[in-house]
Order: sequence, then structure tokens, then C-alpha cells
Amino acid sequence: MKTASDHRKPSELRAPSVDLRARVGAVALANPVMTASGTSGHGAELDAYLDLGSLGAVVVKSVSAQPWGGNPAPRMQPLVGGLLNSVGLQNPGVAAWLRDELPALARTGATVVASIWGFSAADYHHVATAIQTARAAGGTGIGSVVAVEANISCPNVEDLRRMFAHSPEGVHEAVTAAVAGLGGCLPLWVKLSPNVTDLPALAAIAVDSGAAALTLINTVMGLALDPATGKARLGAGGGGLSGPAIHPVAVRAVYDCRAALPDVPIVGVGGVAGGEDAAELLAAGADAIQVGTATFADPRAPARVLAELETWCARHGVSGLDELKGRAHDKR
Repeated sequence: MKTASDHRKPSELRAPSVDLRARVGAVALANPVMTASGTSGHGAELDAYLDLGSLGAVVVKSVSAQPWGGNPAPRMQPLVGGLLNSVGLQNPGVAAWLRDELPALARTGATVVASIWGFSAADYHHVATAIQTARAAGGTGIGSVVAVEANISCPNVEDLRRMFAHSPEGVHEAVTAAVAGLGGCLPLWVKLSPNVTDLPALAAIAVDSGAAALTLINTVMGLALDPATGKARLGAGGGGLSGPAIHPVAVRAVYDCRAALPDVPIVGVGGVAGGEDAAELLAAGADAIQVGTATFADPRAPARVLAELETWCARHGVSGLDELKGRAHDKR
């Protein structure tokens, strides 16, 4: 049962000395802390644990053109440094999400970032168009959606030889299709893969293709085996590694892309478990951050990270995010 203390806003837990207002391109956020797609459900699942309206945004689980059942069980393998997952982007399809999930999420007061994925460029165009159509029609809850994040980099479903995020042609194809589907109604953030040799180059192609911002990074490809049988521990074989083990990878990705693309908005994600992790991504050049795997162990993790980030800023004499963002690039 939800109690009053469950919905205490982070501002009630922190000293009001730090201005945490954030901006990802044209999108203004109350603060830089968001959930990460795939870790907080399709709608208001976390409402029982924290005030979703107190976060910068809730990034929902990725939706596709049609319902998708995901991968066979088992889908998750806990590891010392995090979690290997192969959920496979299970979702009810964009039409059902708009009808059944988004209205309840909007009623919590959350700022929403929709996440989309597809097997083809046509799929990305279809899902983006569905969101654009709902927005034009004034669908229930659609006003809470401030951006769309295109997941072109999940290693759990795509044939890795043709994953959009792994080639210049694939990035261009998926991004241009999604941008065309949105028709300018919402900015498109593009979530890229760390499993490439030149991430800044692919990031530049995403931006040239119409991305308004970059989300860095998705999971790192991994495999867990049972040595007694030689069989994979996950039902689909390999999966995506997330959690603390990939945090330095995320920091490096954000740092390198900020250095290469100094004016492009960046959302940092990967292994954020506390306020200092969030501060590190911001210092590397992120404009905002997302909390993902930590939420599985502690559903209140995004609110806790927000509170800890403000405490960290106050302790280190940071009065506003502009004093912290990109700090690493001033120290070279």
C-alpha cells in the first residue's frame, strides 16, 4: 500500500541550494534524472515506489509497430558486475501502448519520453507516425510526451550483422525513417550502441540524419555459459550487459562524443547507481542521465540518485548544472 512517505518529492529530501534544471536540446526538464528504457515498464509501474512527476522524465519500454512476444526464458542472468539480459523488447505494440499504458502514466504527472524500435526502417516510420497521429488527434496522455527515443541498438533481437546502429547506412536509414514519421512534432533522440569501433562517427551520422539528441549508451554484448553443459544461460543465447560494469564504457562514450560533437545534446546512460555516477556522466559531457539496472534492485533508485546528485553538487560547490556539465573537457 502506498503511503505519504512513498511519494515524497526529492526536493523534500534535499537542500534547495542547487539548481538542477536541465535541457536536452529544445526539451526543458525539471532535473537531469530520467529512467532508462526497458527498466521501468511501459506505463506507471513505478508509481507505487516514487513520484514519477518529480523525475526529469520517464523513458518507457520500447514499443514496436505490432505486438512482440520477446525472447524465450530465461531472460536475465545476474552477474557480479551487473546483469545480462535478453528480454527481447517484449511489448504490446504502439497502438495498445497509446491506448492502454500512456494515459495512466500521464495521470501521474510524469514527463514522458516514448521509446520506439523496429526490424526495418519501415517499422520505425510506422511507430513514429502512430505517435504523430495520436499527437495531432489530441490522444489521451499524449501531451505528456516531450520526445521520442529511437532504440536502434538493442543486441537482443536484431541479427547483429544488420543492426542499424552498427553501420553508417543502418544509422541513416533508421533515423531518417523515424524523423519522417514524426513529421517534426517531437524531437528524436537516438540511442546508440557501444559495440562499434568508431562511435563518434556514427553519432555524427545520426545527427546529420535528423537526430535532435543522442542517448549513450545501450548495453554491451555479452554471453554467459554453463561450463558443465556448454549451453548458454539465457534462452536466446547472448544478451546485453548492463549495470556498474559498463559505467566506464558509458563515460568514455559520452566523453568522446562530446569532444567530437560539442554542440549536440547528449543523454548519458550506463551503470548509474548513485549521485556520483550521475555527476561523472554530466562532467563527461552529458546534458542529462538515465537510471536503469539499479531500478531492478531498488525501484526508488531514480529518486535516490536525484537526491544524491543534489547532495553531491552542494558538497562540491556546484550551484547549477552548467557548472558541472562537460567539466572534464576543461581539464585536459
